[in-house]
Amino acid sequence: MATDAAARAPLELTLRGVLLGGAITLLFTAANVYAGLKVGLTFATSIPAAVVSMAILRFFRGATILENNIVQTIASAAGTLAAIVFVLPGLIMVGWWSGFPYWTTVAVCITGGVLGVMFSVPLRRALVTGSDLPYPEGVAAAEVLKVGSNSRAGDVENARGLRVLMLGSLFSGGFALLAKMKLVAEEAGKNFAIGGTASGFSTSWSMLLIGVGHLVGISVGAAMFFGMLISWTVLVPYFASGGDFSAGIDALVGGTFRGQVRFIGAGTIGVAAIWSLLKIIGPIIAGLRSALAASRARTAGETLDLTERDLPIGVVALVSLLILAPIAWLLWDFSTGGPVHDYPVAVIGGSLVYVLIVGVLIAAICGYMAGLIGASNSPVSGVGILAVLGASLLLVLIFGHEADPTRTNALIAYALFTTAIVFSIATISNDNLQDLKTGQLVGATPWKQQVALVMGVVFGSLAIPLVLDLLKSTLGFVGMPGAGPNALSAPQAALISSIAKGVLGGDIDWGLIGIGAAIGVGVILIDETLGRAGKMRLPPLAVGMGIYLPMALTLLIPVGALIGNFYDRWAKRSANPDFAERMGVLAATGLIVGESLFGVAFAGILAWANRTSPIPPNDAPLALMGESFERVALWLAPLLFFGLIAIAYAITRRMVASVPPSNMPEGEADIATYR
Repeated sequence: MATDAAARAPLELTLRGVLLGGAITLLFTAANVYAGLKVGLTFATSIPAAVVSMAILRFFRGATILENNIVQTIASAAGTLAAIVFVLPGLIMVGWWSGFPYWTTVAVCITGGVLGVMFSVPLRRALVTGSDLPYPEGVAAAEVLKVGSNSRAGDVENARGLRVLMLGSLFSGGFALLAKMKLVAEEAGKNFAIGGTASGFSTSWSMLLIGVGHLVGISVGAAMFFGMLISWTVLVPYFASGGDFSAGIDALVGGTFRGQVRFIGAGTIGVAAIWSLLKIIGPIIAGLRSALAASRARTAGETLDLTERDLPIGVVALVSLLILAPIAWLLWDFSTGGPVHDYPVAVIGGSLVYVLIVGVLIAAICGYMAGLIGASNSPVSGVGILAVLGASLLLVLIFGHEADPTRTNALIAYALFTTAIVFSIATISNDNLQDLKTGQLVGATPWKQQVALVMGVVFGSLAIPLVLDLLKSTLGFVGMPGAGPNALSAPQAALISSIAKGVLGGDIDWGLIGIGAAIGVGVILIDETLGRAGKMRLPPLAVGMGIYLPMALTLLIPVGALIGNFYDRWAKRSANPDFAERMGVLAATGLIVGESLFGVAFAGILAWANRTSPIPPNDAPLALMGESFERVALWLAPLLFFGLIAIAYAITRRMVASVPPSNMPEGEADIATYR
């Protein structure tokens, strides 16, 4: 009987699924690494991975919804791990690394990522099956899988979705290509004096930002716009007042924003992250109590359904403890020859305890917030800021403020390295529960998904350092020696390294962070008041990001959120609203993926163009037009930019309208979902 049941069980964790997930991983990991370094935001890859997976697996016999779910689980875990770029480039910026050592970077990602998987396993019952959290991206991915499984209508909708994803990618990648050819402008902006002070405005003609705006939604978009207004109409003019105009307005405005306003944004983000933790402690404790009660019932002999079988808690505990050994070795090897080896047991032992305790808290925070507002909006950046503050303050307790700048720099690097491991935990736990929610809705086996998540961590870890090193060697990061005009801003890495420098160097301006914290408290009060009144919320973390990020990277995100809001309103009035909304998500994802992949490809072109190390380096190998065309390119850019976006959404709407509403019989729907 058991053999017959196994024979009838649908395919789930298969070799071809693992290989396909690994292949898709390379695509979305590269895109997310570039997006994270460019704008400080990454995107959830579950839905596009599910669409690509179904489009490929449909040509293989016996493919099932559960096998597709494993593919998207692997790909989304690896894509999410790319958020490690919020920390690791800081080691380049402080001058500790000159590149990304391949196996060290791989080990940081794998050890932290696997811990993230292990820490989130006990949370599944508390935050997935035992809560009413919406998990927007997990539910959407499940709906995509259901529609594409075992139905002719699903095949049609899946084909339309893949076409929309490719169309958005083509438009955004094509526009980015035209910009590198100097046929259209990449940016527009101007700094200006106002009486005795100065400010400015700027935007990047980036379709990636429009796609990000659509995905994060109108509430987050409005909050970022509010933060941007605080930054550029209040804070920059205030701190630039009476400043030194002799070096030029651009230098004054840029220096004011980087040296003062960004730290205020950091204070706002930090308070927002702490508030998020305070709000979720109660629900998490209640959920864990119910999970322990269920565990005791299972121990008493209750038989578990396949959809309730997690990795055994003993295996989870054993793996979590065993992985501390390679983490200890990484910390020891990284700090060799530095001040950490003056007190190796205290520092490295304390770091391991810190990784364990903070890692568990972070897994809970990120898992809960991903369930509440989605993985794309979860406060991973704020968590990273708190993590580096904690790591830096622990080192200050042991070493104080070192007088020797060489020793101080070594401690800064150690704090960033420790934070990178913690951040790997954060990025994975931010994604895991979302994927497990998808699995719950399609009838997947949790332990098989959890194994797939570990595989995704490994695949992503092997790819990330290659992409990072390519982008560092070609485009570079803003603030690092030798960075060219195409340098990526790596905003979170710059902020996190600045905080470590300030805390360990003893020169951090706590007053600026205090101002940001006060703004954060004010925004929290506004947000809670709006929530009680049933109005649109103003997420404090998004306000902090609006203050912290340059206007060139934020202005179009609210525009994208507005476009997405108009599209979603239309979708709700359409004959097939769920399908229409999914198509909008895929169109927006295409805008992100196309430009991101072109950015990685352009890095390769730069590497080839400068293979002989010319002086000066060739920063524009694709340029067809010279400086005389700049004025024309400046006017052409917005016309072509918004024209292509309008065409992309118009085609998406037409494709939605061409698919009739699904009238699948109830029994057939039940078969399709394996429930």
